[in-house]
Amino acid sequence: MHAKSFKKILYLCLLIVFTLSAVRCTPQAPAAPAESEAAPAASEETTSEEAPSEEAPSAPAADEKPFAGTELTLASMTDQYVAAFRALIPQFEEETGIIVTMDELGYGDLFQKMTADFVGNTAQYDLITMDIVWSGQYATNQYSLPLDDFMERDKDELDLDDIMPVAWTLGEYEGQHWAYPLAGYANVLNYRTDLFEAAGLEPPTTQEELLADAEQLTKDGTYGIALLGAKGSAVAQDYMSFLQQHGASVLDENGGVAVNTPENVEVLKYFGELFQYAPPGSTDYWWDQRETAFRDGQVAMMEGWSIARAGYENPEISNVVGNVDITYAPVSEGMEPKYGFGGWGIAINADSDPQKQEAAWEFIKWVTSPEIQKEWVRNDGAPIRRSTLTDPELVSEYPWFPKMLESFEKGDGDYRPRIPEYSIIEDALGTYVNAFLVGEETAESALEKAQAQIESNIK
Repeated sequence: MHAKSFKKILYLCLLIVFTLSAVRCTPQAPAAPAESEAAPAASEETTSEEAPSEEAPSAPAADEKPFAGTELTLASMTDQYVAAFRALIPQFEEETGIIVTMDELGYGDLFQKMTADFVGNTAQYDLITMDIVWSGQYATNQYSLPLDDFMERDKDELDLDDIMPVAWTLGEYEGQHWAYPLAGYANVLNYRTDLFEAAGLEPPTTQEELLADAEQLTKDGTYGIALLGAKGSAVAQDYMSFLQQHGASVLDENGGVAVNTPENVEVLKYFGELFQYAPPGSTDYWWDQRETAFRDGQVAMMEGWSIARAGYENPEISNVVGNVDITYAPVSEGMEPKYGFGGWGIAINADSDPQKQEAAWEFIKWVTSPEIQKEWVRNDGAPIRRSTLTDPELVSEYPWFPKMLESFEKGDGDYRPRIPEYSIIEDALGTYVNAFLVGEETAESALEKAQAQIESNIK
């Protein structure tokens, strides 16, 4: 018998015992709702035919706080939106009585700990922030709970049409939703307005102009551009961003992995040229080091996720306050503009017990609601809703929102393919793109070896 099936049968047996005991005893206070509780506490009219369906979860009881006392553990990436979680979780706890403990983890640690939790069926975490590129892996292995039944049940309160269409890529795979949109990121070009003005330059609109500007602006101790070069996920993801902006891909037209192509080799050479105008040590840069280089005023340009934009106006962490703007990520000359999109969804562990899953869904609905999204954004969260990006108050506070809105509308959430094999692709590119940048491989040999490594690991 499959382990999850055995656990579900055991849980139902325990639930029956609990229910029989509850009939004999009158509790002093209302008990926490049991598995997918659909109605108020059982009355004399309640029959077995009214039990909630396992396939389609029923709505929780109409109590004011139906899940009060339920304890959830959230595994969150330490991206900027973690500050919004810190600010808003106490409010959610007060409103619902649900207790949320957050474990803040770096990118690699989050992936490793979540994978161990899923594979071991330990349900250490109930809620998980999920990178867009993990959708296929979570779906194929059924690590997270598909949310479609919850979404259908509660559609009247979700305002689904308000969520930007590209944001659904933050958890969708093959027609099902394995995570719910949480934080949408547009790939944008951040640039120093003061340096561009002094040089008599307009911000670049093409990749060709980007390279030329990076060269011209590298002078007087300032470098043209900040990039990700560290071996591993950092350099792999940055390289894939530039592939997208040149109209290239790591997949062929049939969806097969095609890393080693003449077009991709040329983009890798271009990527290497940009590093000539990046600060020393950039081949070891992770996201935080790239951010530091830009915030400290070492560089004139940096492509990156839009969630970082607000921080450049914070004098506690930025030396470039008032001298930064964003523009659309440049694409190759003649290419129809399409902008890289990424970010995070929030998923429910498939191994959590049904009561915790219901409570977790309550948290997801709450934190992504239009009302809470305003405070989410004001606490360093990233938007997913059109109403958030067009809210007059927020646009006044964050005047770059209109550019983000267009970037979302023309967003490409698949340039880093959301397939089960993504981590294999990322591992290979993370090794060999870095090897090219540090001079250990040519562009041709780097992608040839990356392709071979991928093929040897895909079964």
